[in-house]
Amino acid sequence: MSKNDEVILLDFWASPFAMRVKIALAEKGIKFEAREEDIMAGKSELLLNSNPLHKKVPVLLHYGKPICESAIIVSYIDEVWPFPALLPTCYYARAQARFWADFVDKKVGFHPYYSETFLNLLPTCYYARTQARFWADFVDKKLFDGGCGIWRNNGDALELGKKEFIEILQVLEGALGGDFFGGDNFGFVDTIAIPHASWFYAYEQFGGFKVEDACPKLSAWIERCLKRDSVAKSLPDPSKVYEFLCMFRKMNGLD
Repeated sequence: MSKNDEVILLDFWASPFAMRVKIALAEKGIKFEAREEDIMAGKSELLLNSNPLHKKVPVLLHYGKPICESAIIVSYIDEVWPFPALLPTCYYARAQARFWADFVDKKVGFHPYYSETFLNLLPTCYYARTQARFWADFVDKKLFDGGCGIWRNNGDALELGKKEFIEILQVLEGALGGDFFGGDNFGFVDTIAIPHASWFYAYEQFGGFKVEDACPKLSAWIERCLKRDSVAKSLPDPSKVYEFLCMFRKMNGLD
């Protein structure tokens, strides 16, 4: 039985964290079965038993054994299927990633992105590797929460959320070192970050702004990523994400 057998992803279509797992599997050329969870009607027994601590997607099942948390899953994927590598090899870039990883570590505590098990996904260059770790964690901690500041609010709180979100995007835009976060090649940070772009249309509709106007360089990066089959086939229609969030806003009395 090959390593490709019995790969199952417990998924939810709108989850950017599940999307990054699908992108990583696609980049590695791994076939898998995606099992959609109905998080609104009730989580499956398989999900609850596979992730009893957090009870959330994504969960990767490989030969029936569960791996939880998207960053840890991507690490596992890279260890089991090490090629192609997703991150650069430059020592300087690795050192930069370590700096940013240390910055985040002091703010939010240990995160699995820092684990040495990411060595195949990270560039061989130490500087590039540390840079990648920092930006991946920055995306995980800042970008999603920043977007929530828009779609979960109205009035002054929404305006503040929009301002903070755009500032986060501008910081990310400044970190682009080329066509992608790893330079010329699509890599680890791109895999972590691009799923969040599927929510940007919703943020724009709620916040009355355009990502392209605020961050043209980042917008161009999104377009480049979307040309990759691994990304295009893993991300949902942004209008469906918008409809999904509209439903949540109504449930919470925001609309």
